[in-house]
Order: sequence, then structure tokens, then C-alpha cells
Amino acid sequence: MQVDFYQLSRDPAETALVSLAAKVLGSGQRLLVVAQDAILRQRISESLWERNYSFLANGSAGTVHDARQPILLSNTVEPVNAARFVAFADGKWRDEGLAFDRVFLLFDAATIDDARATWRSLDAREGVERRYWRQEQGNWVQAA
Repeated sequence: MQVDFYQLSRDPAETALVSLAAKVLGSGQRLLVVAQDAILRQRISESLWERNYSFLANGSAGTVHDARQPILLSNTVEPVNAARFVAFADGKWRDEGLAFDRVFLLFDAATIDDARATWRSLDAREGVERRYWRQEQGNWVQAA
């Protein structure tokens, strides 16, 4: 499984998630987006719906249509939409992510210490590939 660390230095999580979600859906996968804060989940949903006038369908967990959502926003790591990809939009690692094929951990200056600790702890995990991405002139660049 793969864990991608995305350091948010220019764009907030709701902006960065739009391009990640589009790539996930373009690959034929579904995405679970997890954030504890309901306001952040709402901002993410609005960004996904407004994507340059071409929306990325999404819904909030807890409705009868959860299983149909290509992108499900939740405060828990329960892939009721059968997602194999999960994004932790609030910078907080959850070990339940290890059950997915791919995890996107988005973190900013406020959560950088936790991201570093997670990076180190995952180094000892067999079968986990880590990648680090940073923003450079508006693009995501994989750091060495």
C-alpha cells in the first residue's frame, strides 16, 4: 500500500483535494475523505462541486446514498462507498488507513510535527511505500 504525504504550503486542503479527487475518479477508483471538522468537510464539498464549472460528485456520510457516492466525506474511516483510496484532509493520521490501497495525508504547518512522526512510524511497516509531495510554483512535485 502507498501513503502519499502532501505538504500544504500554498493551497488549503479543500483546494488541493480537488485535483487529487479528479485523478482518483479518473483512474476508476472511489475516494473516502476524512476530516474531523464539519466545516472543513463542507468547504471540501463546495470545492468539489465548483471545480471549474465541472463538478466532482460527492456526498456526506450518514445518508441512505452513502454507498453510491464516488467521493464520500466523513469524520470516520468507514468506506461504505467501497473506496480503496482515502484522504486524511485534516493532517491527522489514522491507522485504519493501512487497510486501504492508497492514503493521501494532507498536512500544513500546524500538523507538520504529526506528519513527521507518522512518516517515521510508517518506515518500520512492511509493505508500506511512502512518498512526499510539496507544492512548487503551483504544481505538486515529488521530493526525493
